[in-house]
Amino acid sequence: MANSVPGTLRVSNDCIADLAGYAALEAYGIVGMAFIDANEGVARLLPNSRLRKGIDVDQKDGQLTIDMHVIVEEGVNMSAVSANLKDNVAFLIKKIAEIDNVLVTVHIEGMRTH
Repeated sequence: MANSVPGTLRVSNDCIADLAGYAALEAYGIVGMAFIDANEGVARLLPNSRLRKGIDVDQKDGQLTIDMHVIVEEGVNMSAVSANLKDNVAFLIKKIAEIDNVLVTVHIEGMRTH
């Protein structure tokens, strides 16, 4: 049985982004995270070692907001994939970081064909 330890838990935005990125890799229909190249105006698929670059984390008025820029598989139901990803991320953040008030927004930046 775990004992409670008094104190405060602080979780960095980078840690939150990593958790969200790992949840995305496990979600059906998600190919990976996207980085928008401002110079060329195109979305690029990020390697798994750089997931957090496609995720923006912010906190305002006690609410954690996570914006995820993803690339999905061609032919998937984008609405269902987005809803599943939002649920997975919110669940993982609550379970591991113990943060309840999470707003996840999914931005589909592109599709990858087989």
